[in-house]
Amino acid sequence: MMEAKKCGLSDSRIAQLTSEEPEAIEKLRQSMGIEASYHFVDTCAGEINAQTPYFYSSWGEIDEGTPTGDEGVIILASGPNRIGQGLEFDTCCTLSSMSLREEGIKTIMINSNPETVSTDFNISDRLYMEPLTAESVKQIMKKEQVKKIIVQLGGQTPLNMVEELEEAGAEVVGTAVENINKAEDRKLFSEAMIKLKLNQPQNKSAYTRDEVAQYSREIGFPVLLRPSFVLGGRSMFIAYSEEELDIFLSKGIPISDDRPVLVDQFLEDAFEYDLDAVSDGENVYIGGIMQHIEAAGIHSGDSACVFPPYKSTPKVLKEMADASVAIAREFQVKGFLNIQFAVKDDVLYILEVNPRASRTVPFLSKTSGVNLIQAAVRLWNGKDLKAQGLVDSKTGVGQGQCQTGWAVKEAVFSFDRFSGLDPVLGPEMKSTGEAIGIGESYGEAFAKVQAAVGCYLPTKGRVFVTVSDKDKQTILPIIKELVEMGFEIAATRGTADFLYKNGIFSEVILKLHQGHPSVVDHMSSGRIDLLINTPLGRNSQIQDEEIRTEAVKRKIPYTTTTSAAQAAVIGIRYLKGETVTSNPLPGSW
Repeated sequence: MMEAKKCGLSDSRIAQLTSEEPEAIEKLRQSMGIEASYHFVDTCAGEINAQTPYFYSSWGEIDEGTPTGDEGVIILASGPNRIGQGLEFDTCCTLSSMSLREEGIKTIMINSNPETVSTDFNISDRLYMEPLTAESVKQIMKKEQVKKIIVQLGGQTPLNMVEELEEAGAEVVGTAVENINKAEDRKLFSEAMIKLKLNQPQNKSAYTRDEVAQYSREIGFPVLLRPSFVLGGRSMFIAYSEEELDIFLSKGIPISDDRPVLVDQFLEDAFEYDLDAVSDGENVYIGGIMQHIEAAGIHSGDSACVFPPYKSTPKVLKEMADASVAIAREFQVKGFLNIQFAVKDDVLYILEVNPRASRTVPFLSKTSGVNLIQAAVRLWNGKDLKAQGLVDSKTGVGQGQCQTGWAVKEAVFSFDRFSGLDPVLGPEMKSTGEAIGIGESYGEAFAKVQAAVGCYLPTKGRVFVTVSDKDKQTILPIIKELVEMGFEIAATRGTADFLYKNGIFSEVILKLHQGHPSVVDHMSSGRIDLLINTPLGRNSQIQDEEIRTEAVKRKIPYTTTTSAAQAAVIGIRYLKGETVTSNPLPGSW
């Protein structure tokens, strides 16, 4: 056992190799008296006593450092920065540690990634450079004799181990484990939405491959297939047909009683929204409501979003706010709450509820001027939202407003680092970060954020357009605006024919399979300055993949939805007529 632990094998890996349960291996190891020991990394080179030491684990060696005890709290961070688990969560962890220390509470940060701010040795009282696994956390709990653990700040990773930690004696700070599970378990979540009389897309939980196929047919294509406990929408899939359902089932994704697949009705042509809030169980402060610029079905971490919503009605926005208050109280949320909505034909649907901080918490905190992380820390320490002055004294509800005029969050992608990767977006997250653009107008904010992510909108030149039949009426006024601003239009034959019938003359360019010079040839020669391509369905996405890949290679701005194309036009109009200004962020933190 000691040899295995010194070689870095976890209890779960040893269990896998020996055909045992991880719990049995853990008990056997503990009965042998084999526990992790921890060494200081001396940040002061022995010259003076380090005030903020950090640790790494070893086995069978002398343990250093005295326990922190009951006065400390453990913060579970987000682990490696990768697609689906970005630096936004690290910002939440960093700010929470700073706020806790202001409250006089000792903080213990657990994170495995040295390339983050949360792992700077002066952010927390103690730092453990350890994997984000239940085994590592339980060992540190025992070493530090600390029971309080914050799981809401590091994304999905900490929530996936919350039950095991509670069974080991952890006191989860904020929302109770029972209510976390109620939001995470799709069946319990669905029952709660029915109780609250809130709309949700038709959905069923499938526990076998046959049930996935059966429920997909019953609900009707297209369906959104969501595996359990996924990070960043990994392996989520939109199936438009039986053939595409077979593609999903052939991927070998685990489907069982413990890992069901949610079969969801996919709401095409819907607008999606994100709402972040902080609740103390009764009072609710809504940090803000953001509208996705991309169409429904694109992962929220990939979709550009605008605050405040640029296309909505007061009625729908009030429904969202009322729904968030009802959900926060039903789930007894104490801390963060993220809700994803969809609106189709003026009907509001609840897509997902996350009882944790989302990636947009830092974005909303910056642009609203209210530090949501600090508000959560204060309520965890007994100061409710009324006492903090964030909600109305009678209703117990408050809502943040954008202090910068308009703010747009745009995802950062690394498509140019990977040869031949199709940049089309979907339910599986592909972004590796995000940027903010702010301005007095929506166009100013959008143009700035595009520049921030390296996508410079053109102010003249030629726009290539190829859109699906369902998008042609929507794209028409957008193309007319581009023509009014002096752009030349090029299009594939079908789109060009539609534009001609509506009074717009465009150059006809061949598709890839129609011969040369094709659209890719035109892009290679520098004749295309903006690409508008809206693929519908899997076949269309595959056919247009090379066009989008070439756009990434040539750094040509491109949009894959009509809503993103409209945003680009608004940004271009601003760039052609205004002087770009710099705007200060509200607040001092």
